[in-house]
Amino acid sequence: MASSDFDGILLGMGNPLLDISAVVDEAFLTKYDIKLNNAILAEDKHLPMYDEMSSKFNVEYIAGGATQNSIKVAQWMLQIPGATSYMGSIGKDKYGEAMKKDATAAGVNVHYYEDESAPTGTCGVCVVGGERSLIANLSAANCYKVDHLKKPENWALVEKAKFYYIAGFFLTVSPESIQLVSEHAAANNKVFTMNLSAPFICEFFKDVQEKFLPYMDFVFGNETEARTFSRVHGWETEDVEQIAIKISQLPKATGTYKRTTVITQGADPVVVAEDGKVKKYPVIPLSKEKLVDTNGAGDAFVGGFMSQLVKGKSIEECVKAGCYASNVVIQRSGCTYPEKPDFN
Repeated sequence: MASSDFDGILLGMGNPLLDISAVVDEAFLTKYDIKLNNAILAEDKHLPMYDEMSSKFNVEYIAGGATQNSIKVAQWMLQIPGATSYMGSIGKDKYGEAMKKDATAAGVNVHYYEDESAPTGTCGVCVVGGERSLIANLSAANCYKVDHLKKPENWALVEKAKFYYIAGFFLTVSPESIQLVSEHAAANNKVFTMNLSAPFICEFFKDVQEKFLPYMDFVFGNETEARTFSRVHGWETEDVEQIAIKISQLPKATGTYKRTTVITQGADPVVVAEDGKVKKYPVIPLSKEKLVDTNGAGDAFVGGFMSQLVKGKSIEECVKAGCYASNVVIQRSGCTYPEKPDFN
């Protein structure tokens, strides 16, 4: 494929958030009722947390948001300017400006909706022993409107793309937008992918998640999310391989592609289910002292995976690229990476 064939090939939609990241302590987790390896939406009890983090701990501000992370990593892996596009909602403020600068510098073609009233969303990233917990205060990210997607200059990004990735977190914000994109993908034999994203999505947004499952050609997730999905659907199994197969066999809107389920399990092998069979792929081993934090590990995996999927590579190649990208990201703070990838 010529590099022009990759122009806008991958489109992401999601919640652009500024990560406020710090290594905290157990007392802080207890105080705010935070569990590691989890992701939740902030409640009132969490709101003082962000200021306390910046006064008590060494805080880093990093452009984040699950889908935006994945799209940036795919862009980095591809090294073809403008291969990826992204839409979401930010506020008209310094955080929003910083986010725009960051994503544009990463080579992503961003079309943000800019909300007049709400500040740019933030995500508290609490790290203990390299494990992360995410507490998102969506603010402006929650204000994305389908009208923005329908504008000709934005819908053009949908028309141009051949692959779509939307994290499950966006189900809470704009199901109308997801509906338009997923239906377009199905009608035009394009590849539509989503992520289970968090236990709370599988549990409390089950109906809207189920509505779009038939459109999903690839479903990503981690082992905790997969087990929550299984429990919520009454499957009575904790076996990730069985769950992956069952997800892949749920009904599909069209027969163009069979569904593939891809479940990461931290340091344990990646589980891939398609055609009623499971394959397992080992991740790249990393010693505990090299682990900085797992924030963005799953996002980076998806970004690496998608970077090869859009090139028509095999599932094995896609998983290898995903493992490479997440291995890079967990050795750094947040979802960040060096200037150039070293992936063959």
